[in-house]
Amino acid sequence: MPKIVRSICYFSKNLDQKVLDRIIELSEKLKNHDFLIQTTRVCSPEADIKEMDAKILDSDVLLSIGSVSEESYKVKYQDFLDVERCSLNLDLTGKEITDEHASYLFDLINDQPSKTFNFAYTFNNALSSPFFPSATYGKDGFAIGLQSTNLAAGCSSLEEWFDNMNSAWKEINQLFEDDFDYLGIDSSVAPLFEGESSLVDFVNHLHGTFNASILTDTYLKITKFIKYSNPKQIGLCGLMLPCLEDFELAKEYEEGNFSLERNLFLSLNSGLGVDTYPIGLDEDRDRVKDVLKLVQGLANKYKKPLAVRFVSDGKARIGEKTDFKNQYLKDVVIRVL
Repeated sequence: MPKIVRSICYFSKNLDQKVLDRIIELSEKLKNHDFLIQTTRVCSPEADIKEMDAKILDSDVLLSIGSVSEESYKVKYQDFLDVERCSLNLDLTGKEITDEHASYLFDLINDQPSKTFNFAYTFNNALSSPFFPSATYGKDGFAIGLQSTNLAAGCSSLEEWFDNMNSAWKEINQLFEDDFDYLGIDSSVAPLFEGESSLVDFVNHLHGTFNASILTDTYLKITKFIKYSNPKQIGLCGLMLPCLEDFELAKEYEEGNFSLERNLFLSLNSGLGVDTYPIGLDEDRDRVKDVLKLVQGLANKYKKPLAVRFVSDGKARIGEKTDFKNQYLKDVVIRVL
């Protein structure tokens, strides 16, 4: 049962060598206790993207400038395109959604489609989540996020999985509880790939099929546990449903079992919005605007963080198969929204 840390993210207004040294120190501490580290990340609010890229010399460290305003997004847009490892999110919580907001996505698809992976619209976003592109600065310090699906390996019930998650959280908390810059654990379930790292794979073991799981309280139970049993909660602490990162979920999408409507239904129950959801080059822009309006309204009505992250390869239209050339995204035949 591998204990996998998806992200160690250090949040800092001022970037210097001390931040990088601290990330290395934190990683080594976790590795010495048998945790596997997938990624290390830095989030610096409204930083100069190219200056940030120049300061963080280790190219394996992922970068984010957090939540940005529309005005800032327009100013930083070209730098965002130029620095491949940089992510950001556009906060539209209190905005009246217009055609221009939908156009930001299609501009990205036209200019550099690979960057759609690093971009999200956010509503009521939570501070200090270590997961990109939703990460947003709250204060200096570090947060940790797990790939907790792997902790379900060999489990035959939710309760067994919960026990494993609880043990991992407690171990991390004991390691860092006395550190002055420890912000906490984002206990969001962040699936990836297939097999034991896929949430849908585990759900299929419990219910037989993904379809059979939808009208059960499974997702509510997961959300309740990860939100209220976490010993030091920070960030989103919700159930991610990344359509193309969870390869088993991508299969369900291709079979018509994960429509945008079903995605949003599960998000209202348990999730964090629309995540790595494929969009065709010829999708109706008004449809995207309508989705943004709907998700904004749901986020405000239920007072919860929701995001929208559509991804495109810049070539595939509705009915065609994608070619993302991205190890984290499974290629699928695109369906209409």
